[in-house]
Amino acid sequence: MELKGRIISKGVAEGEALTTTQPISFYGGVDPETSEILEKGHELQGKRIKDKILVFPNGKGSTVGSYTLYRLKKGGVAPAGIINRDCETVVAVGAIISEIPCVDEIDISKIKTGDVVRLENGVVTIKK
Repeated sequence: MELKGRIISKGVAEGEALTTTQPISFYGGVDPETSEILEKGHELQGKRIKDKILVFPNGKGSTVGSYTLYRLKKGGVAPAGIINRDCETVVAVGAIISEIPCVDEIDISKIKTGDVVRLENGVVTIKK
């Protein structure tokens, strides 16, 4: 299945999807050393986002979240790619400065955790 979206940060990424219906706050919500989701009560609490295609509706929280994404990348524990329903500024800036492929305007309900997903040129291919 192919879904066409809007390119936020160019690049190609492929990997296992890790999905949530909840927004993610990178600042305070994700450990920049380990990539573990720390936010209490979050669907992904305790999961690591390293090398995953991270699928979530949108970001939330402080602009420091952009820098947290950059720290994840520099530490080698960033997601391989990001897919959003609506990418807001914090995630967009973080993805761009970290060179993490990112696309939005995607119906994220079509992607399930464990699916193998490829991002390329604004196209999301779900390989299952």
